[in-house]
Amino acid sequence: MSAGVLKLSRDDRPILIAALFIVVILIAGTGYTLSRFGSAPLLSPNYLLQQLQIGAFLGIVAAGAMIVILISQIDLSVPWTLAAAAMMATSVGGGWAIPVGLAVGIGVGIINGLGVAYLRVPSMIFTLGVNAVMRGLMVANTGGFAPQTSATDLMRTLASAHWFGIPAALYVWIGVSLLVAIMLQRTLLGRYIYAIGNKEAAAYLAGVNTRAVTVVCFAISGLMAGLAGVLLAGYSQKAYQGMGDAYLLPAIAAVVIGGTNILGGRGRYLGTLVGVILIVLLNSVLSIMAMPEAGRQVIYGGVIILMLLVYGRGERVTS
Repeated sequence: MSAGVLKLSRDDRPILIAALFIVVILIAGTGYTLSRFGSAPLLSPNYLLQQLQIGAFLGIVAAGAMIVILISQIDLSVPWTLAAAAMMATSVGGGWAIPVGLAVGIGVGIINGLGVAYLRVPSMIFTLGVNAVMRGLMVANTGGFAPQTSATDLMRTLASAHWFGIPAALYVWIGVSLLVAIMLQRTLLGRYIYAIGNKEAAAYLAGVNTRAVTVVCFAISGLMAGLAGVLLAGYSQKAYQGMGDAYLLPAIAAVVIGGTNILGGRGRYLGTLVGVILIVLLNSVLSIMAMPEAGRQVIYGGVIILMLLVYGRGERVTS
């Protein structure tokens, strides 16, 4: 086999490394459970499907996070966008529950996009402020108590049902993944996203409406957070305050682990998929080992810092 065939592109290398880490996690987790409990649940098909079902919520959030990161921005409003979408969907109920939840996500995303694109406020600051505003609005809406509402039957079906032995949430994640992959690789919007991430000024001079694309990207991120919130409420059978807090760092970690440049302009959606699976399995093993939540957040933050150092020193794609 020629050296050219064996040589991996710089986009393929992080995906391969993440896949190898998945194998290492499975082996290490299996060894730990065998020595501690005398069984190997990590290798059970039912257990793996259950983990993928849980991972579907994170995967949908990560899809939106990746699109924003590709244009050299970041969305820190995900936690309370997700929670607000879930809380409003369960409050409305009936046939309008899911549309209202998705509309909340899109609305917050558009506000983020307008603030970043037209007001030129740094995305880290603006989206963090929007997250605080959404938190305040939801706390005021509920009076500081847990919402006394429940998910609709359709929300529970999409999140918890099994079709042909496969969790329904996994079908939703697959659908989202196909749409995002096609958008990034086969559409004009996808090319604009990569161009803006590489050099926004150059993209603008080439005729790209960079502000409109930025708004669209944040709207998609908000939509993904809203969809994840609706599904998570269906899985939990209710909405609750702070339900999105556990998804921000893992989603960003999954994106950067999969090889997306944290500074924008480069990354493949396949890498994000692999990164999500790695994070889910890592979280599962840490749960089996009774790792506290604080320790998990330290690990996620450490991964992001490490990948920022690695990719921050890399050369950006200029073509």
